[in-house]
Amino acid sequence: MGLFNKFVDTKFKPENLKEVLGNKISELEKLSKEYPDNNDIKRDLYGLRGEREVYFCLKNANIGMYVLHDINLYEEDLKSQIDYIVITPAKCYLIECKNLSGEITIDSNGQFIRNYNGSQKAVESPLRQAERHRETLLKIINNNKVNPVIDLLFSEKAFNKYYVPLVVFCNKSTIINNEAAPEEIRNRIIRSEELVSYIKQDIEQTDKIGMDSQKAMEEQAKAFLKRNTPCDVNYEEKYHLNDNLCPKCSGELVKRNGKYGEFYGCSNYPKCKYTRKI
Repeated sequence: MGLFNKFVDTKFKPENLKEVLGNKISELEKLSKEYPDNNDIKRDLYGLRGEREVYFCLKNANIGMYVLHDINLYEEDLKSQIDYIVITPAKCYLIECKNLSGEITIDSNGQFIRNYNGSQKAVESPLRQAERHRETLLKIINNNKVNPVIDLLFSEKAFNKYYVPLVVFCNKSTIINNEAAPEEIRNRIIRSEELVSYIKQDIEQTDKIGMDSQKAMEEQAKAFLKRNTPCDVNYEEKYHLNDNLCPKCSGELVKRNGKYGEFYGCSNYPKCKYTRKI
């Protein structure tokens, strides 16, 4: 690869991403112990653990790429929160991380069905989520005379080939049944441990003349960061932990007396059994 052999590092934005993810995970782990019945906290905690798994997979990829985490793009009526944008010499991947347990089946219609603890239900397609990220990006390009991300002469067909939506499953225990899924869907669903080899294969199949230099990748990363709207989450506000509302059903919390003293209970009891220590 000549020129590209000189740049093999993984450049993360933010640079201290490992620390950022670790701090958020620690904060949610603490809240999860304080509020063990809050499923929203558990869901976000699992999600962050999955994103950390992807970080470790990409850290020593030895490819030469820029990796952006938690990018929020807005354009008119479209909004995209992208877990990872991975900019390589060959392609740019818009990654949706999923850290789900159980068995995931993708049928011939592209529908995702999750079987967990004996319960089976359809879930929103994570691939459709990733595809919406690409739609937001394309709308940004079409709406701006001076394109901040990519050459305006880039055709939509080339755009769709270069910007690849991916779903990365991060839980090693997850069973994925995708034999019946359409090929275009099956090829966009991978496990975290397959991510680096997936990227390397795309690079190997790309004409070296058309590959981006480190400078071009860096400029694109800067353009994404310029469009990004950082979103600092206050978890206590997000989960209604400091107000008088039940974080499970939004019912009013009332003071009660129990076997071990006073506590707050949900006014929707017995339908909702949420309690909080005083």
